[in-house]
Amino acid sequence: MKALILVGGYGTRLRPLTLTKPKPLVEFCNKPMVLHQIEALAQVGVSHVILAVSYLSDMLQREMEVEAKRLGIKITISQETEPLGTAGPLALACDHLQTDSEPFFVLNSDVICEFPFNEMIQFHKNHNCEGTIVVTKVDEPSKYGVVVYEPTSGKIDRFVEKPREYVSNKINAGLYIFNPSILNRIELRPTSIEKEIFPAMASDKQLFAFELKGFWMDVGQPKDYLTGMGLYLNYTRHSHPDRLSRENGMVGNVLVDPTAKIGDRCRIGPNVVIGPRVIIQDGVCLKNCTILADSLIKSHSWIANCIIGWRCNIGQWVRMENTSVLGLDVSIQDELFINGGVILPHKSISESVSEPKILI
Repeated sequence: MKALILVGGYGTRLRPLTLTKPKPLVEFCNKPMVLHQIEALAQVGVSHVILAVSYLSDMLQREMEVEAKRLGIKITISQETEPLGTAGPLALACDHLQTDSEPFFVLNSDVICEFPFNEMIQFHKNHNCEGTIVVTKVDEPSKYGVVVYEPTSGKIDRFVEKPREYVSNKINAGLYIFNPSILNRIELRPTSIEKEIFPAMASDKQLFAFELKGFWMDVGQPKDYLTGMGLYLNYTRHSHPDRLSRENGMVGNVLVDPTAKIGDRCRIGPNVVIGPRVIIQDGVCLKNCTILADSLIKSHSWIANCIIGWRCNIGQWVRMENTSVLGLDVSIQDELFINGGVILPHKSISESVSEPKILI
């Protein structure tokens, strides 16, 4: 089987992290984002993954060559010369997707969940349709486009964009499985799969909804990245509890790379991810945050609801909170308060940031 992952462009929503690393390679719970999807696809027998990108970096190409070898699969990069929306990339990659009559997966690259690919294949084959969309339940459907379908058969009736009155609480989860015949519907031009292709398929009674069980999150921006991290860690606690750390001073779900070093009298957790070669000195308090590789957190600092980028240096007695995000190689001097600061790479901060702002 084959799969196409819609990677897209510069990852602007996740800046400043994506200023130094392509978004698919930014680590989520100590693994590059796109690898969560690629590994899950390889496990169900997908042998060829196509990454649809509008911005290609050498770093992504090199990394994918290494991963393809490790997983024993083929990874192809399909590059757009102009942004093609969410359907155009399928037309661009049609030579790869049409090599046989087997269905193929299409995924949005920012989605994290339990990836029920085997169940999706079974559902799709049982319903004998052109397309299957995974749907997930949300608490506030008015913020999204919702999917209206027959609960018994799963046949999709229509899509309603940001409904004012309740019509459904199920939204498109950004995971699909299609027959190659969908490619006859898509021209090589900027096209929205959600607004142009799906409604036509639904009116032809060729589109069905598969209900996702378990957690789901689009982790393409910092606040949702941190929410998704908490959901993923909770899932890990139930599915692979041995992967979580249980050392003294750990509270709740904490994932620590084995090469990280943690000092005495720290309080770590709940919902914390500590990356490779990170050093946490004595008396540090961390909660609901990710510390990426090679960073140093000096003694008695307090960090909550933040993403600390690679090779950062956080001074002593620093307090950071409110979805602060640090890019690569940022240093924060001792005893500062950072409230919602988005700090670009290679900056040295010597004054507190009392109101949320971007520091260039």
